Amino acid sequence: MERQVAIVTGGSGGMAPGLVAALIEANFQVVITARHASSLAEAAGKVESVSDIVAISADVTDSQSTSALASAVFKRFGRIDVLVNAAASSTPVGGHIDEIDVTALIRDLDVKVGGYLRMIQAVAPAMKAAGSGRIINIGGLTGRSSDTLSGLRNAAVAHLTKVLSDQLAPFGITVNAIHPGLVRTPHLTELFRETAAAEDSAPQDVENHFVTAVPLGRLLEPIEIGRAVTFLAGPNAGTITGESLTVDGGYSRGIYL
Repeated sequence: MERQVAIVTGGSGGMAPGLVAALIEANFQVVITARHASSLAEAAGKVESVSDIVAISADVTDSQSTSALASAVFKRFGRIDVLVNAAASSTPVGGHIDEIDVTALIRDLDVKVGGYLRMIQAVAPAMKAAGSGRIINIGGLTGRSSDTLSGLRNAAVAHLTKVLSDQLAPFGITVNAIHPGLVRTPHLTELFRETAAAEDSAPQDVENHFVTAVPLGRLLEPIEIGRAVTFLAGPNAGTITGESLTVDGGYSRGIYL
C-alpha cells in the first residue's frame, strides 16, 4: 500500500520533532516546512530515518508560498493526506492595555491563524480530489484563560477548526484541533530558566512547582502530542471532526460539553 503523506508546518519548532517522530512511527512520509531552510535542515538531520522526511521551506504568511509548497509536495508524491498546522510565533504578546503592541498582536494572529488558513486553502484541492484528508491544528490552552492576550490566537484556532470542519466534511476531510498542556520543549525549558533567575531559585524547583498542577504528575513529551496527532490522522478517527482535543495530563480543569 502506498504510504500516506503528511505535511507538518512549524517544522523547525520545539514540538516538531515529537510530531514528526510519531508520524514516522505510524508509517507516514513526512514533509516538514518552516521559513528558514537552515533551521529545517538541522531539524531534518535529527531524524533517524532520513528517507522518511523531506524538508521544504515556505512562509505561511504568504499565500503564494503555501500554494507553491502544496504543489511541490503533490508533484513529488502525487498525494497530500494529512496537514498538521503547528507554525506559530514563539513570543507571546501581552501586557497592560496601555502597553499592548497591537501591530505585534495582529502579526502574531497572522502567523498562526492566518497561516493555518492559508495552508488549509493550499492542501484542500488535493484532499477534495482524493475524497479524503485529515487536518490537525495545534492550538494551546491559553485560548481558555486570560493569562496572556496571545491566547486570542488559540481561541481563534478552535473557531477556525469548527467552521472549516463543516465546510470540508462533505469531501471526506476532517478538521480537528489539539490543545497541548505543559510539554517539554526548549521554549518551556527557557521559561523555567528565566523564572528561576527572576526568583533566585533553581530551574528544577520552578519545574517542580509547575508539575504540582498536573494531575498526571509530570510534563508531557512532544511525541505524546504527536501520537494524539497520529490518532486523529488515522482510520479510527474518520468520524471525529470539528473537535478540540486537550492533551495535558489533566492540567486543564475546565469542563467542556
